[in-house]
Amino acid sequence: QVQIVESGGGSVQPGGSLRLSCAASGSIFSFGAMDLGWYRQAPGKQREMVAVISRGGGTNYADSVKGRFTISRDNVKKTVYLQMDSLKPEDTAVYYCNLQIFAREYWGQGTPVTVSS
Repeated sequence: QVQIVESGGGSVQPGGSLRLSCAASGSIFSFGAMDLGWYRQAPGKQREMVAVISRGGGTNYADSVKGRFTISRDNVKKTVYLQMDSLKPEDTAVYYCNLQIFAREYWGQGTPVTVSS
């Protein structure tokens, strides 16, 4: 039984910050070997990659969030985080975490983020 629990979403004003968390539990015994990522889907748009962090700790970000978002991981807590600063209205979306290892992929349930005045 695998459980993926996302938290940290909410509504903020432009320029605000949020930290998303995605915690894995249950029959996850190889979290440290997984590639992790955050994806988002805005209304009327396809899901897009926001940030990824490899099993070795290397990171990549969508151009739209570079300098504002930071992805990190804690292999002991089996958690991946997304620190979002200087939020913009265009960041409004449902954010999903992704855990991937060869032959297996897991998705969080999604947590909504709304940035508006």
